[in-house]
Amino acid sequence: MSNYLLRSLLFVPSHNKKLMQSASKSKADVLLLDVEDSVQPKSNKQLARNSIKDSLSKDLFKGKKVFPRVNDRQSGELLKDITQLTIKGVNGFMYPKAYSGEDIYFFDKLLETVEYEKGIEIGTFKIIPLIETASAVLNIQDICRASKRVIAVAYGSEDFIADLEGIHDINHSSLFTPRAIIAMGARATGVIPIDTVHIRVHDLEDLEENLKVSKNLGFEGMLLLHPKEIDLVHEYYSPSKQEVEEAKLMLELSDEAIRHGAGVAIKNGKFIGPPMIITAKKILLKDTLIKNK
Repeated sequence: MSNYLLRSLLFVPSHNKKLMQSASKSKADVLLLDVEDSVQPKSNKQLARNSIKDSLSKDLFKGKKVFPRVNDRQSGELLKDITQLTIKGVNGFMYPKAYSGEDIYFFDKLLETVEYEKGIEIGTFKIIPLIETASAVLNIQDICRASKRVIAVAYGSEDFIADLEGIHDINHSSLFTPRAIIAMGARATGVIPIDTVHIRVHDLEDLEENLKVSKNLGFEGMLLLHPKEIDLVHEYYSPSKQEVEEAKLMLELSDEAIRHGAGVAIKNGKFIGPPMIITAKKILLKDTLIKNK
């Protein structure tokens, strides 16, 4: 399990000073300072870069994980994004519209070149690819393995549905299969899966239904459009007090069984097998990350 806490990743249009100030006060685990889709017209992109640099120089996001969402390699803006934003206070980048592992490999080498030129340790800046094309969903494992910088992958459902020429129905059923594929592909490669945005930001009841499905599928966090979603998202992606207590008990019983040569511990008439021990350790690690945030 990664040492990154990625329950909530909040998008922030970087050219909007009011929203940047608001984001600095939010409890989101990661701030996705956007230089891509929400920054329009194109002339605002340099304004967004300047805003990020100015905010970081003033320690506006001190103690927060910052991942700007850069423009894709076909945009003509990517080199400017990287050369200007590989700075102190930035932990990594969200890369949009990945189609295959080759896109992420290209981005990795671009970062490596800039790090070398600036005298920054190679590998400093991490990558979160945004999976928002049909090709990316089908190439999910290649994308996850394309660079050691990749700590997570995030699902972008609206661009995906447009690329698929499908329909985002009211029950979100058209998103279920790609969500499952992304979560499985990420977990298979040791990468954290992050679920798509919930576009009806004021419908917290629908958000909760989505979170139940999301957690069942194996997602560890969610992309957010509004700070009002954070509390509910954190509730679902954080271990409950009962889960933490049960995890501690499982490890204690397991250790006791090993000390007495019993091999396998039993709790409430059920065997505590290796998979349950692995899950218990992950629960306690996440609990520690939350307490140390």
